[in-house]
Amino acid sequence: MLAELDRKILATLQVDSSLSVQEVGDRVGLSSTPCWRRIQKLESTGYIRRRVALLDADKLNLGVSVFIAVRTNQHNAEWAARFKKTVISFPEVVDFFRLSGDVDYLIRAVVPDIAAYDDLYQRLIAKIDLHDVSSMFAMEQIKSTTELPLMYASTGRGREGSSRHSAAM
Repeated sequence: MLAELDRKILATLQVDSSLSVQEVGDRVGLSSTPCWRRIQKLESTGYIRRRVALLDADKLNLGVSVFIAVRTNQHNAEWAARFKKTVISFPEVVDFFRLSGDVDYLIRAVVPDIAAYDDLYQRLIAKIDLHDVSSMFAMEQIKSTTELPLMYASTGRGREGSSRHSAAM
């Protein structure tokens, strides 16, 4: 169960994980020591997986996001394992999902331009046999965030989230 104070700490850290324990405590109404203990517990129980710096893709010459939809006719464990290992090995790939429905996998990659995407595509198909690949290029980024909604995290005060979400946290 996640206490309301822990949700406030998580919300604060999602906005700026570089804050000192004192600053987090001040924002949520705790002194440093209890705040530090709560943060340590949130880390040890897996609510906080890691703390990272968010980089500016445009400044790093990675201004093109491409979504790659993959349909496969290979539905066996060996191919799936090889495909996952292959896709994960590309540093341009920032998101990778197995889906239900018409598309089997969705990959999001960041590259400087179309030529760099073509290079990625050529390297991908050289390593693994794909049945159908469709690429979509983002024209405008309207919303992109790493902040997860905390309203579904169970606080023990009634029915605020499914047991699946609570168990995963």
